[in-house]
Amino acid sequence: HVQLVESGGGSVQVGGSLRLSCLASGDTSGAYCMSWFRVSAGKVREGIASLDSDGFQSGVLRQTRYAESVKGRFTVSQDSAENTVNLQMNSLNTDDTALYYCTVSTGRGDSYWGQGTQVTVS
Repeated sequence: HVQLVESGGGSVQVGGSLRLSCLASGDTSGAYCMSWFRVSAGKVREGIASLDSDGFQSGVLRQTRYAESVKGRFTVSQDSAENTVNLQMNSLNTDDTALYYCTVSTGRGDSYWGQGTQVTVS
């Protein structure tokens, strides 16, 4: 099993920045795909960024992908030393207000979700 804990959410003004982190613990060996989703009132859940990695131990990052809504503003990265995937969010606007989740899919075919962290832009 893998446990995911998000952190870094909060309130920020329009144009500001936040960095979300997703800490993975448990059986974190092997390749994985980490994705960030968000959900806000009245909207469907949106996948906004993902990262394919050979694993925290190898530290080899294969690919990142972004939704058009965040491309050029958000950056997903891997911190192998901390077993963490970060989402740097810049130029935030009110449309970015949402509950943000990280989820991981392992090479073994398992999927796990974090509890979410709230981001409010005003």
